[in-house]
Amino acid sequence: MTETHSFDAELRERAGKGAARATRRSGRVPAVIYGDGKAPTMISLPDADVKREINRATFLTTLFDIKIGSKKERVLPRDVHYDPVQDWPLHIDFLRVSAKTKVTVQVPVRFLNEEAAPGLERGGLLNVVRHEIGLVCEADKIPDHLEADLTGLDMGDTLHISSITLPAGVELEIDDRDFTVATIATPSAVAAEQAEAQAEAEAEAEAPEEGEEEAAEGEEGGSEEGGEEEKTEE
Repeated sequence: MTETHSFDAELRERAGKGAARATRRSGRVPAVIYGDGKAPTMISLPDADVKREINRATFLTTLFDIKIGSKKERVLPRDVHYDPVQDWPLHIDFLRVSAKTKVTVQVPVRFLNEEAAPGLERGGLLNVVRHEIGLVCEADKIPDHLEADLTGLDMGDTLHISSITLPAGVELEIDDRDFTVATIATPSAVAAEQAEAQAEAEAEAEAPEEGEEEAAEGEEGGSEEGGEEEKTEE
């Protein structure tokens, strides 16, 4: 299950773009805590702490205890607004949660036992259709990842969501179909070789045997000689 990390935050007294820019110039990232039927709380977080946490692949599925003076809020990151040029967070949205709060999250898929997949051993490629799976669960039951076992998969095989075991208390966001998570695809080089081999086999099946070729040549030669004789007689 997901770990709980922490942030030390400061309250922000003013909202608006000007105040947010001033916060960023001071080396802090503006953020807001909302939800649970309470008024939003505007806060700021140290750049260094944000940098430490936001580079984790599991940032949006990690619970945080945010300390604001003597007060503590249990939250889940819900959205990060990035600077389009510098790719640095301009603002972070946090949702207040309790142990029983149900949330929808995107959880990464980890693929196991590639060496036990015959299709990959023979040169196939793992074509990942869904790197993350949408899950619905209580906030304290968010898994770090889901595990997909590739054992026994050959070229052309498909791994569906039904092949992945979900932790107890976790449901799928999409529950009306058995959607594809990954396939073992035939690479273009292998496909080209297969097409070439098939073309050669078809050509061999259509080609006449040696005796038939000689007979055909003899018939063609006789026709040409006969034509010349007729021209001489004329």
